[in-house]
Amino acid sequence: MAGTQDLAVEGAVNALSQDVIRSLAAFRGHDAPVVSLYLDVDGRRYVRPKEYELRLDALVRHAQERGNGGNGVAPAGDLARVEQRVKQGVDRSHTRGLAIFSCAAHGLWEVLELPVPVRNQLVVNQVPYVRQLEVILAEHERICVLLADRQRARMLVVELGQPVDRSEVFDELPRHEDDTGDWERDHVRDHAAAVVQRHLRRTAAMAFTAFQRHGFAHLVVAAADEIAPTLEAELHDYLRQRIVARLVLPVSSTEAVILDAVQPVEIQIERAREEALSGKGVAGLPGVLGALVERRVETLLVSDGYDAPGWRCGTCGNLGVRGRACPACGARMEQLDDVVEEAVEEALKQSCRVVVCVGNADLDVQGRIAALLRF
Repeated sequence: MAGTQDLAVEGAVNALSQDVIRSLAAFRGHDAPVVSLYLDVDGRRYVRPKEYELRLDALVRHAQERGNGGNGVAPAGDLARVEQRVKQGVDRSHTRGLAIFSCAAHGLWEVLELPVPVRNQLVVNQVPYVRQLEVILAEHERICVLLADRQRARMLVVELGQPVDRSEVFDELPRHEDDTGDWERDHVRDHAAAVVQRHLRRTAAMAFTAFQRHGFAHLVVAAADEIAPTLEAELHDYLRQRIVARLVLPVSSTEAVILDAVQPVEIQIERAREEALSGKGVAGLPGVLGALVERRVETLLVSDGYDAPGWRCGTCGNLGVRGRACPACGARMEQLDDVVEEAVEEALKQSCRVVVCVGNADLDVQGRIAALLRF
């Protein structure tokens, strides 16, 4: 993302993705610091815009007092640019958090309107601060919710707590008002069963089409006991392998009800993933930094909020907890307030998976940072 041309026009808004995070992590301000703002604009906490604007004012004032840019001076132009963007207004019908990154000297301007709240934070550094974005993506994998009864089926693909795709199928059951004989009743019953079977097959096809389009990681099925086994049998193997929960929800449920029902499932998925990753590979900051330098890391695990001072070599890129001479090349190392953020950025540049863990006691005991290794 480095360069002299503008990366995004003023006011443009991009969607959060792993590609966006990687691009931000690769950016370096060099002689000009980068402003990274995370602002909670959730209407449930801040009823009026003035309330979150006061939070912004306090963050900016603190940054100006600290003067914590790389050249010792808070970048007044970038701070003003960020303030102006926030005070232009936010469509809070869909946005609960803002992430803004600015370095006018090198053409960086990135605005992300997020459907989930963030922790209020303003960082001035030589690189964009991407840790909170990693937390958001790690905690909000795409989930497909499939609801079905004998006639109707609905599907929602949920990402970052909001539906990103909706589909529906309807197959009306045959009616028979005059059931006067056994043959007629049996005929209607068999015909209805065939219609239901065809309906569930169409429902499964709808879900697979959504999977091909969105590549969701998890599937939640909400269907009556009498049809659930048949529906799941019709699902593609890829989808059956992704079933993480079976809920009792009417097909007519509102989207708000469906999203509320999915929240505990998301928490369950996060806990299971963290447990599966914890305790493997190398743990502790010195070992993890060494593995990153050797490019052996496959997955980096970091406790949310963990930071620690350290050192970085500007010549060979070596990261360490001790300085001043680089143990790899002998050059003088630069002291860092937070080497953990540097580790996250280095992992992203190496195309490693980064998992930010919240409330993981096992990882905390191991030093709050660990890595699964390729070799």
